[in-house]
Amino acid sequence: MNRTMQPEISIEVLIAGDRAEFARLVDTYSSPIYRLGLRMLGNPQDAEDVLQNTFLNALTHLSSFEGRSSIATWLYRIAANEALMLIRKKKLEVSLEGSDHVNENEAFEDLKPAQFADWSALPEDELLSTEGKKILDSTIQTLPESLRIVFVLRDMEGLSIKETADALDLTETNVKTRLLRARMFLRERLSAYYTEHLQEE
Repeated sequence: MNRTMQPEISIEVLIAGDRAEFARLVDTYSSPIYRLGLRMLGNPQDAEDVLQNTFLNALTHLSSFEGRSSIATWLYRIAANEALMLIRKKKLEVSLEGSDHVNENEAFEDLKPAQFADWSALPEDELLSTEGKKILDSTIQTLPESLRIVFVLRDMEGLSIKETADALDLTETNVKTRLLRARMFLRERLSAYYTEHLQEE
């Protein structure tokens, strides 16, 4: 999201209850919030739920916004919480149905690269093709949510390390560590896919 091109939202006007300003807020940030929900959950309906709940929560808690972060970072924080809560709710439902529960800490520790294929030789259009984007999106879904949300905010939505840390209430060091693990995991998975793809050709 190129936030430099977005019109500035007035917090004071929002808090005063101006409906037009809130509509402008929704119009400005709906697309990135929806993308975040879709990339975190992989389901359009779930992404819509994240979007709606984010702005409902924002409207409810506008008076408590202290301005210590940007309005965009504040919205991302709400959206991230909404997405993570929905993911955990779905995990609980699966667990109650009798499926094996996966400890995220165990999965987190298992994210060690086994091999790196040389994907630097891949043509750029392969990586940016419709199929390539679908593979990336589906691979992102396999990340533990604590890594997934960091990767989505930093690498997909373009937030800075500081903005990502502020949105998730993490230290910048923690963000960098999780981002590195996420990138290593995704690189390995995508390398394996594209290596197989090239061999087939």
